[in-house]
Amino acid sequence: MTNKKLVERAIEAPAIALDRGIEGGQKIAKTFPLSGQEPLRRARNYWYLLGPGLTTGASDDDPSGIATYSQAGAQFGFGLLWLAAFTFPLMAVVQEMCARIGLVTGRGLASNIRRHFGTKVLYFSTICLFAANTFNIGADIGAMANAVQLLRPHYNLGILVVGITIFILLLQVFTPYVKYARYLKWLALVLFAYILSAILAHPNWGNVIKHSIIPHVSFNKDEILLICAILGTTITPYLFFWQTSQEIEEEIAIGQITIKQREGCSPEDVKKMRVDVWSGMFLSNVVMFFIIAACGSVLFAHGITNISTASQAAEALRPFAGNATYWLFALGIIGMGLLAIPVLAGSSAYAISESLGKRQGLNNKLKQGYSFYGVIIISMLVGLSLNFIGLNPIKALIYSAVLNGVVAPIILVLILLIARNKRVMGEWANSKVSGAFGWALTGLMGISGIAAIYTLFA
Repeated sequence: MTNKKLVERAIEAPAIALDRGIEGGQKIAKTFPLSGQEPLRRARNYWYLLGPGLTTGASDDDPSGIATYSQAGAQFGFGLLWLAAFTFPLMAVVQEMCARIGLVTGRGLASNIRRHFGTKVLYFSTICLFAANTFNIGADIGAMANAVQLLRPHYNLGILVVGITIFILLLQVFTPYVKYARYLKWLALVLFAYILSAILAHPNWGNVIKHSIIPHVSFNKDEILLICAILGTTITPYLFFWQTSQEIEEEIAIGQITIKQREGCSPEDVKKMRVDVWSGMFLSNVVMFFIIAACGSVLFAHGITNISTASQAAEALRPFAGNATYWLFALGIIGMGLLAIPVLAGSSAYAISESLGKRQGLNNKLKQGYSFYGVIIISMLVGLSLNFIGLNPIKALIYSAVLNGVVAPIILVLILLIARNKRVMGEWANSKVSGAFGWALTGLMGISGIAAIYTLFA
């Protein structure tokens, strides 16, 4: 059967394309451009084109992020909605740099840092990354278990956190990458639950639009801390490492096994990557926008201004916004935990394995990547244990935010130096505009990290 007929069959029967995994999706995306198509076919082609950028952006809205955005809406109403639009281009530009580094060099981010800057800074950064991600994993596992209890109150919390941990570990360690990437991609659609929940909350859309466009900062301690928390949970180091490594995984999945085979990329590769990355970051920030809008219109309006977990937000919304919003919020927490926790553990594994020069990647089986999967297992088990030692999930997130505040500016500087280096990146080195956005974000994250630490310990 010719390649053309295969593609035609895949479009007529989406199940065929799904069975062919990433490679099938790439063939379809190459064969059919995004313009000049019927709406349904264009939507299908667009969906097949999405990959690492979509899952990376979606994973940013993990249960911890949902709790942060819920608190922003509950405490300040629509006052911080402008952050969704403000952070979108900054986030997208940096994630695009990370993806471009992976496509051009054929190496992960940690491997590139090790190659160009040595190991001292890298070891410090990866240790902090591992610690921050592990705290975050622990908080997210607990949030997922609490969300299940919202739907099934009689379930035991201890059994739930153990069961969730084991399920995610088995899925990540023993599922082939092509299938695993497909699961993560479909899980990203869970984010639409938050958009629906906001619509059902019936906010005043005039006020929503007004606060989305006009920034408002009162510079009080609580608001500064929350802005820093939003920046920290939206633009985090684990996304940098995951994005770069997933571009490598995609290339390995279609047969580009060696670094030499993966080095370099075509304009078409970069074009598709940009659509993928910007789409993923856009979805992430749209969901942030709607969560703040939902909680601002319901919780803030009814004087409920203190939300510490995503599950608490769901419970608080129920009396005012109804059961549908409550269920959508709870299901969203569970679905996003299933997506985000593997990303958190996986990004630590990529960073540490590459730092040590060990074999890494979800394309490998367990016996082929003991170090890589060992990091995932340790990170998950330590995160699980945090739920049994009495560590408050809010404290876990604070520790995570502080560590990310220290690491993010350092990693951003290294990313920018690699991405602008024409000897490394060739024609795909940073433009002046993307470089300016990157340095502006680096300065902002540095200030944010210092402000968060000062506000917490002053």
